[in-house]
Amino acid sequence: MPSTELRVAGFADLDARTFHDLVRLRVDVFVVEQECAYPELDGRDVEPGTRHLWLTHGGAPVAYLRILADPDGVARIGRVVVAPAARGGGYAGKLMAAALTEIGDRRCVLDAQSHLVDFYARHGFTVSGPEYVEDGIPHTPMRR
Repeated sequence: MPSTELRVAGFADLDARTFHDLVRLRVDVFVVEQECAYPELDGRDVEPGTRHLWLTHGGAPVAYLRILADPDGVARIGRVVVAPAARGGGYAGKLMAAALTEIGDRRCVLDAQSHLVDFYARHGFTVSGPEYVEDGIPHTPMRR
C-alpha cells in the first residue's frame, strides 16, 4: 500500500509535470465539479513568496493548498482542495496542520467556502467578516 507524502515547494522548485498535476486537481474540482468558470491561473502561483503544499498517494496528488504572501505580510491560505476519491481520509486536516506549521506565528487569513467554516474553526480560524458570494458559492472570510 503506497504511503502518503507531504510535499512543499516554491514555484521555481516545481517541475512541469508536478505543476500540471496540481493545477489539474484544482481545475477538476473548482472549475469542473463546482461549475465555476473563473481564472484559475491568476498569476499568484509564480510569486516568490508563494508556497505550494500537497499530499501525494502513490505519487499522485490527492490534496493541495497554497500559501500566498500578501503585501501586508499576512499569509493567505487558498485553493484548498481534496480529490473526490480521497475525501473523508483526513487529508485536508493534515494539509492544514502542515500549512500552519509552515506559517508559524504570522497572521493568517483565508476565504472559506461557507459550508467549511467549522472545519477551519477547528484549526484556530474565526470569522472576520460577512458572508459573500463568489462564483455562485457562499464564502466567509476568516483569520487566525
